[in-house]
Amino acid sequence: MSDDNKNLGDDLNDMLGDAKESAKKASEQAKEFASEAKEKASEFSKDAQSSAKEFSESAKETFSSENKKVLAGVLAILLGGLGIHKFILGYTKEGIIILVATIILSIITCGIFSGALWILGLIEGIIYLTKTDEEFYNTYQVGHKPWF
Repeated sequence: MSDDNKNLGDDLNDMLGDAKESAKKASEQAKEFASEAKEKASEFSKDAQSSAKEFSESAKETFSSENKKVLAGVLAILLGGLGIHKFILGYTKEGIIILVATIILSIITCGIFSGALWILGLIEGIIYLTKTDEEFYNTYQVGHKPWF
């Protein structure tokens, strides 16, 4: 029986040695996997930052010219008598003039002649929207032409 115990002990030692080797290989594979995962995460992070930067730059370009034209044009057509389109374009003084004139004309004439300012807003909105992006930008943002 002692031979059986000895054989059993040898078998257990062999199995233990095999288990240690397997554990060592698994540990090495896990380290390799972790290293690869870290590299991939780093690459993904760089790609995400690059994409975010490109998106941000593109959004700045879009909102600085074309959308300002469309926004100002639509607001001039819908709310021209309030002068909101002038504020959008950065013409604060002109926007206040239109707003005050609309309020005063509405009070004095019970709203009859304030419609003229709404019509002027409608005309300005149509002018804004019919210009090309380049014409709009050069006229209203670079040239600072506040009226028509």
